[in-house]
Amino acid sequence: METQDGGLNIYGGVLFKMGIKFASRMDNIKSSAIRELLKLTEIPDIISFAGGLPAPELFPVKEMQEVCVRVLEEDGKAALQYSTTEGFLPLRAKIAKQMSHLGMTCDAQNVLMTSGSQQGLEFTGKIFINEGDTVICESPSYLGALNAFKAYLPKFVEIPMDEDGMLIDELEKALEAHPDAKFIYTIPDFQNPTGRTMSLERRKRLMELAIKYEIPVVEDNPYGELRFEGEMLPSIKSFDTKGLVIHLGTFSKIFAPGLRLGWVVADTEVLQQYIKVKQGADLQCSTIAQREVDKFLEMFKLDDHIEKIKNVYRKRRDLMIETMRKEFPANVTFTVPQGGLFAWATLPEGQDAAHVLKLALEEKVAFVPGEPFYPNGGHANTCRLNYSNMPEDKIVEGIKRLGKVLRSLQ
Repeated sequence: METQDGGLNIYGGVLFKMGIKFASRMDNIKSSAIRELLKLTEIPDIISFAGGLPAPELFPVKEMQEVCVRVLEEDGKAALQYSTTEGFLPLRAKIAKQMSHLGMTCDAQNVLMTSGSQQGLEFTGKIFINEGDTVICESPSYLGALNAFKAYLPKFVEIPMDEDGMLIDELEKALEAHPDAKFIYTIPDFQNPTGRTMSLERRKRLMELAIKYEIPVVEDNPYGELRFEGEMLPSIKSFDTKGLVIHLGTFSKIFAPGLRLGWVVADTEVLQQYIKVKQGADLQCSTIAQREVDKFLEMFKLDDHIEKIKNVYRKRRDLMIETMRKEFPANVTFTVPQGGLFAWATLPEGQDAAHVLKLALEEKVAFVPGEPFYPNGGHANTCRLNYSNMPEDKIVEGIKRLGKVLRSLQ
């Protein structure tokens, strides 16, 4: 409903000055369903499986207190000054070395610091997508990436998945049908939202197709080092012989999200495009945050910290899966991820997870309905469950409550 009051229009309770016209791209940008649901975490008695939040009790607060003092004492003036767009060189060198865990060979000159990997996704849309261009992605896919890309008005071609990730035969059909597609977007390790991992063979085949069709691959890897079991798989970037893969990483899931530090790894020519848009967006990442992380990596072992995270998340995953097996109806299926932060549940055909959420909230438990993860809609009978953030007793209680809701709908 629209009313007028002193030269202002009121739309849904929000005031806009008369005559303000927003860019048409804003019509295609919606508020993040996940970010809205995160507001529920502020309600003390809600058990939330909704966000992708790391466990705050694992943040290295005491170590960072020591690190922050050291940074300011040793070079405080430089830490509080502007710095280069590319990022703090010693930190970029350490990131390049860390990438060897994923089979990559790169150096600091191939690394650009970003404000979390989310900024890398936004830059990807700006660099590659013109209105009407085709983007190929997994089905379902990460909502934050879809929202970043949607601002540039692409068309999405969804590639179905099974337990080994994207179906490569279906990907090849899509590439044949859309030879001008701008890029393939994939999360090969413990995918958000499904928790699935792309097999080694499919990673190799995907790279072969990328070379054959000369199409860039955007490899989003926020969770790759959070493997609970099995062998660490090499990144898709490690098979790249043509400079086609753009690899996105972040400290958000393996260290602390509040620092807002991620990175792009790409060949020089491609990385220059990201550097140019970074200069136009925010000039650089926080100088002091970069120096603090770099000092932490000098004083402490990141791998030891990651092991602590993995041990906690492994227990929480096991507990969630065990409790779902006991409490969920037999016609509800779910993934058993080998790492990462999420499990993915599929409800009976015709059931709407958004409706289930309303009932679940009455029981003081929250999750994310799955439909927003599909860029072209559908699949309303799916949902994402996070196990990293809640303590073990709340995981058990929350899944019991959700199971009660699901059984009531049988």
